[in-house]
Amino acid sequence: MNTYEDQRVLVVGGTSGVGLATGREFATRGAATVIASRSPQRIDAAVTELSGLPGAVTGHTLDIRSDDDVERFATDSGEYDHVVVTAGETPMGRVDTLPLTDAYAAMDSKFWGAYRIARAVPVRPSGSLTLLAGYLSQRPGRASALQSAINAALEALARGLALEYAPLRVNAVSPGLLRTPLWQNLNPADREQMYKAAESRLPVARVGDPADVAQAVLFLTANAYTTGTTVYVDGGGMIA
Repeated sequence: MNTYEDQRVLVVGGTSGVGLATGREFATRGAATVIASRSPQRIDAAVTELSGLPGAVTGHTLDIRSDDDVERFATDSGEYDHVVVTAGETPMGRVDTLPLTDAYAAMDSKFWGAYRIARAVPVRPSGSLTLLAGYLSQRPGRASALQSAINAALEALARGLALEYAPLRVNAVSPGLLRTPLWQNLNPADREQMYKAAESRLPVARVGDPADVAQAVLFLTANAYTTGTTVYVDGGGMIA
């Protein structure tokens, strides 16, 4: 198991789902892990949950939709060995029915949020930057054209940054359907029906967990010969 002792890691959006699972993996391996999120309450809960692991875990409030907030954070927080951006809110809806204000907000949160972090937060050249996209970039669904476009833009951003920021390694991870709090507002019966439908369709015969994606993130941070690529963790969703 790769260790991250004496390394600093930033997980943006690390209070739930993939971000929390990624923070847990880093802290388990000894990294000094910073969890960043907009909600102080969720940060406190995440730090408490991850306390007692080998690596120290601290939290910082950060709104990636704000240029000024990101710039202040970047100036005050110092340099990192690895940065992972998992944050982003992207409401679902058909292009002709989703309000434009919601569409703009989704792009500002997930794409421009990652762009702001990549632009401002200092990362050591020997380290890595990993962006969380989504397999809808390659496999659009009904009522998800906006999400498909945002995820495709993030994957393209990772490839471009891998050249611009070299030798810093920049990659993307694109998950498929996961059991995360993203779906907590769905009616429980509808949610389970969605999961069962996916299980019957996917070659792996199960829905993914945040830990599945966290393992892919740590592969990319640890592998010194991987940059400018996207790892799809979708249970075979793109071929099903």
